[in-house]
Amino acid sequence: MAGDVLTIGQLARRSGLTTKALRHYDRLGLLRPASVDPVNGYRLEARSTRVRGALHTLDHLVSDEWSPTMTDPRPVPGGDERRLSTDLFNGVWQLLEKEDRSIAEDDRMLHMAHASRFHWENVGTAANLARGEWQCSRVYAVLRRPEPALFHARRVIDHCKDNGIGDWDLAFGYEALARGHAVAGDVEAARAATEQALAAVEEIAEEDDRSLVLGDLETIPGQPRFW
Repeated sequence: MAGDVLTIGQLARRSGLTTKALRHYDRLGLLRPASVDPVNGYRLEARSTRVRGALHTLDHLVSDEWSPTMTDPRPVPGGDERRLSTDLFNGVWQLLEKEDRSIAEDDRMLHMAHASRFHWENVGTAANLARGEWQCSRVYAVLRRPEPALFHARRVIDHCKDNGIGDWDLAFGYEALARGHAVAGDVEAARAATEQALAAVEEIAEEDDRSLVLGDLETIPGQPRFW
């Protein structure tokens, strides 16, 4: 049956309806999901992580003004710590992509995420710090630890609101919040946070970024799937 079932995002793209409209029809009983798979997000998680990594490449993580060029040999202020932050951030992604991590690697991944976030607080922008908080939330969600996953998700949203950051950073903050609630088994809270993420997605400027956030939302456990 899996080959005949569409996710809500796939149905939205084929029908021309929005995911918000489909969820509204679901609540009204006009268009019920064929099923709601509580574990589909976990099964897709490793693949999703590899795709999501493309969003967090250096062009999103580090602003151009920080990047030294071959024609400009002057040292970049805080450049060593920024490179360390970036290396730690990317190292966490490499561990997230592993499907057979050991307990020691789980520990290493968690500590690296916190270390990256710490160094971004020293030398980065508010956006860098929000992304560091988001990665901490994702790591905790992967490790099935909902309380810290939710804590760091809320910190993402707080940093975005306090510093006027919108676009995909804010959308991913709500995505992290929805994922944390899903890990905690709170379906209604996960759905409410997903609705907030979808509203934020509508404000994202780039179509590719919108697609990445929507794709990530589809991997959250408990998302409805339609025929």
